[in-house]
Amino acid sequence: MLFEDFASAWQIFLAAGFILALVMGAVVNKTGFCTMGAVSDWVNIGDTGRFRAWFLAMGIAMLGVIIFEYLGVTRPDDAFPPYRMSDLVWLENILGGLMFGVGMTFASGCGNKNLVRLGAGNFKALIVLSIIALIAYFMVNPFPGSDKTLFSTLFYPWTSLTTISLDTPQDLGSMLAGTDNVVMGRLIVGLILGLGLVFIAFMSKDFRKDKDHALAGIVIGLAVLGAWITTSLIMVNADGEIVSLSSYYTDWDLYAFDDVGKPAMGAPLSPQSYTFINPTGQALGYLAVGKAASNFLTFGIVAALGVIVGSFLWALFSKGLRFEWFASFKDFYTHVIGAILMGFGGVLGMGCTIGQGITGVSTLALGSFLTVFSIIIASALTMKVQYYKMVYEEEASFAKALVAGMADLKLLPDGLRKLDKV
Repeated sequence: MLFEDFASAWQIFLAAGFILALVMGAVVNKTGFCTMGAVSDWVNIGDTGRFRAWFLAMGIAMLGVIIFEYLGVTRPDDAFPPYRMSDLVWLENILGGLMFGVGMTFASGCGNKNLVRLGAGNFKALIVLSIIALIAYFMVNPFPGSDKTLFSTLFYPWTSLTTISLDTPQDLGSMLAGTDNVVMGRLIVGLILGLGLVFIAFMSKDFRKDKDHALAGIVIGLAVLGAWITTSLIMVNADGEIVSLSSYYTDWDLYAFDDVGKPAMGAPLSPQSYTFINPTGQALGYLAVGKAASNFLTFGIVAALGVIVGSFLWALFSKGLRFEWFASFKDFYTHVIGAILMGFGGVLGMGCTIGQGITGVSTLALGSFLTVFSIIIASALTMKVQYYKMVYEEEASFAKALVAGMADLKLLPDGLRKLDKV
């Protein structure tokens, strides 16, 4: 997609993000797709339907991204955020994932699910998203009158010590095949993993019978892929030179006469797809700048808005608009704690259950796999602990409930448990 001016290209860049997200928001609302719900169904009733929908979305996005990268269409190497960077921040991936997993369980859903709930009239989600936005914003932006961020103050001094500098990008194709065979390595690994995920999804007879699960997985996977393709293909004809939006921004003074219409940031102009924690922080910055707000629009901000609008439209169409508020003070502070943990964890782990669990995984980045695995384990353990404490009440200390939950998930030997399995 070639445009004769930057403004037109940027508008389509944003419009595509909004439209695809709108469709995704409507479908998520219709089908009940929820990554926290997927973990809950698996842990509590042994139902893997929503888990398989998640795997299907992962598989479709992965197959599409890797195949189109092989064909020279998608450009995940240049992505924002940089999923494939050679510095593997494994501790941040794991810690961020653990925090996010606990947080989304306390807050009744991940960032995407809370956007969907907000669109359907759930004002608890507005509180959750506002807190996520505040934490996420100051994780990457300095406090007023300071050069310190929450990340640089609380995490970087010690998490940076564990960073592993790789000789290759951190995607599994590069790590296994090396730089000399990286293209073919990515294609082979992506095909194996992507087809495997799709096979796992459809191998269940119950899943094949449930049209909503299949619809959710297919549409979300295609939306993530569509965003990758669109943001990779949009180019500008700058005086006869074909450049990407991010390259145009870098050399703005070379191509433009003045700063009119220049975005506030260049990184968000890079190839990307859906993620919903950092963009909520971007939205807070957008709302705070007033007259110059249009220059602060990003793909992530319009994507979040698209999910809300899509969910709202489906709620109106299906007569499912329901206004909800907190049932009790305990319900309120549990959601607040969850939102805080998601704000920290989503930025630290560089994504959420969509941002890392589908978008990041589609690039084969090792850090993405570490984050999503940590999210699942933390969410499952949180549910186990909550259940054991509910059943055993005063007898179940946090430590006893945690050990019992870990034994249930085969993370510890069964002989260590102090509470009988329930």
